[in-house]
Amino acid sequence: MNRIEERQQTEHNLQGRSIWVERHRPATVGDIKGQRAVVDRLKAYANNRTFPHLLLAGPPGTGKTTAALALAKDVFGDDYRRNMLEMNASDERKLESIRTKVKSFARTAPIPGTSFKVIFLDEADALTPDAQGALRRIMEQNAATCRFILSCNYSSKIIEPIQSRCAIFRFRPIADDQVREMIVSVAEREGINLHPEAADAIVHVSLGDLRKAITSLQVAASLDKDVTRELIYETTATAPPEELHGFFLACQQDGFQPARRRLRDLLDRFGLAGTDLVNQLHRELGNVAFLDELQKLKVTEAMAETDYRMVEGGGETLQLDAMTAKICSLI
Repeated sequence: MNRIEERQQTEHNLQGRSIWVERHRPATVGDIKGQRAVVDRLKAYANNRTFPHLLLAGPPGTGKTTAALALAKDVFGDDYRRNMLEMNASDERKLESIRTKVKSFARTAPIPGTSFKVIFLDEADALTPDAQGALRRIMEQNAATCRFILSCNYSSKIIEPIQSRCAIFRFRPIADDQVREMIVSVAEREGINLHPEAADAIVHVSLGDLRKAITSLQVAASLDKDVTRELIYETTATAPPEELHGFFLACQQDGFQPARRRLRDLLDRFGLAGTDLVNQLHRELGNVAFLDELQKLKVTEAMAETDYRMVEGGGETLQLDAMTAKICSLI
């Protein structure tokens, strides 16, 4: 094997071990799934090759980081990283990071052929108020030659003076049909046999988070190229809906001890933490047909109380048993 073949083989092996989320990340704004209103506005910026300061807000896994990187690539070309500073604000959230890294980069000249640079601050809602105040001043002083793209989960945690300087884009959870379309496409490109029921399970556990959906597929595929529904629920530490419904049915028909045994079985089989189980039960409660609305309201209150107590440090076993007893008495 000559050197060229060896290098190609090495690149192929590295690609095989890479994270699928990165490998299948859209390269341009037009390739982004969902977020149609956001994509249309970003396309206009890409065509004009300029844009204002941007604030991208929304839940995790909905395309905020992808949109920022794709827009920079559309505007600057393949060499866009030379003209861009990317920082995770949750790692460097203090005032000193803003004053040193961001300020020094903002003062440097753009690369030849461009009129401005881009500073991308991911998870900007983790910045301290003092750091946000310093950032506001830097945005003000370098507006002519520097554009800021801030991403966050909660725009309310960004101070008003920064929000008023940005065009705000709100990202929504990806629609179920679009999540399904993407994971089926990824499975085909990766040579994975994805069962239709397994695709439904991935859509169910991802909750509109496309990054979580692709990661769930990769984790399952690393164990077996034939990805089934059971494998998805096992590898994502999620109880299937019918198992959760069985717990409610046991509470209603069988009483405390059988329901308690079923709850312990769910925790052990699927490797769930107490708060995870409560959240999954709460999500499925709305689909339980054999309970009326009043019963569901009371059960929701019992779950909320249990979740709060466990978060505050209450013992998991005792709190879950208390919740089971309460549900048995309510339904």
